[in-house]
Order: sequence, then structure tokens, then C-alpha cells
Amino acid sequence: MKTTTITKSAIALTAGALLAVGLPLAANAHVTINPNAAEAGGYTVITVKVPNESATAATNKVELSLPTDTPFTSVRYVPVAGWTGELITETLPEPVTVGDTEITEAITKVVWTADAGAEIADGQLQQFDVSVGPVPDVGSLVLGADQFYTDGSVVSWSDEAADAQYPAPVLYVNDSPESNHHAAGGHDDEADSEDTATANATDSSSAAASDDTLARGLGLGGLILGAIAVVLAITGRRKSTN
Repeated sequence: MKTTTITKSAIALTAGALLAVGLPLAANAHVTINPNAAEAGGYTVITVKVPNESATAATNKVELSLPTDTPFTSVRYVPVAGWTGELITETLPEPVTVGDTEITEAITKVVWTADAGAEIADGQLQQFDVSVGPVPDVGSLVLGADQFYTDGSVVSWSDEAADAQYPAPVLYVNDSPESNHHAAGGHDDEADSEDTATANATDSSSAAASDDTLARGLGLGGLILGAIAVVLAITGRRKSTN
């Protein structure tokens, strides 16, 4: 085998290894909410974190589904530059009593649509804040999300199964969260709940970003060392042949 052929094979092997590392990292970039826990009876601000998972298309629309069996009576979103927010009100499948009031319709979706040029591109993420309450006295609430791409594809983050490929975001109330994120809220003062929850969301997002950067750095460092070893092996073989 010629040295040139060996060198090309080494380069291809290294590129394949880089791709293999990149794919699992992208696959773990799920749509999530933070905080993922709240106190019953209070108000909380949740941050919907939406990373783009496509290398060829951008995210141009996000729909967050809210519960209809235990609906929120107050839903408000924080405006995001370049995106248009919309609250969708629908008739409930069955009337629901909240406090002393029976309600027949509620806000069931929050929709964010990107303006031209504001889409979430490859390697980017966008965060959407929404205030909800009062939080119902339940175990947990599934807040499914649909992620729309410019190529027409849609990813539905709605699977509740363990180790799901597209897991649905879950807001834990009485049940124990699967992670150590903590929700602020539970106060009668809605403004205090929102301020504290927003601070928690920022801290958690920063920590997640640091962990992701470290993991990528370690993986890339290992690959670089591997590539150097391949080059040294090829050089040694050439000297032996000569």
C-alpha cells in the first residue's frame, strides 16, 4: 500500500471519529424546560430551551402544549425579539372546576413563530419564557413541544417513555424530579415567583452550557491525540521501508 493511500485512510478514519462524537452530542440536545419543578398553588416562569438539531434546516416555529385536564388559568409569555408569540385558547374536552369556578375553555398552547432571518440555525438555541399558574395540585404535568423546521419537517417532543428519543418536557409538582433542578414559586406574590424562577433558569442554563463545552473539549482533545498517533505510525512505517 502506498504512503499516500495510508495517509488518506488515516484522514478518513479521523474524520469519521469526529462525526461519531458529534452525532451523540447533537442527539442529546433535547427541547427542555427549566425549572422542571414547581409548587402547587403558585405561579412560576418556565424557560423553554430549544436547540436546533438539523445541520441543513433552521427552526422557525415552536409550539408548547399545556394540560387540558388540569389547565392553567393564567398564561403569559415574554416577548422574544424576532419572534411572534401567540396564545391559543380552545374549548376543553370536559369542564374543569378551578377553585369555585367551572371553566370550559383555557389556553392550551403557546406558539412562537420566527420572523424571516430570526430562525434558530445550526449550532444555535433559543430560549422562550412563559409564566403559568396557579400550578395544579398534581404529581406532574407533561408539556409537549413541537419543533418546526424550514424544510417542512416537525419533531414532536411528546414521548413519555423512559429513555425516549424525543422525550416530552415534564413539570414536576408533587412527584420527585428526575434531575436536581428546582423551581421557584409557591408564593402568593406572582412577581416574586417569576423573578426567582428566572434567576434559577439562568444559572442552570449557564451550568449546562459549561458542561457541554467541557465534554466537547475533552472529546476533541482525544481525537487530536489519536490523529497524531496515526501520523507518527505512518512516519515510522515510511522510515522502516526506506
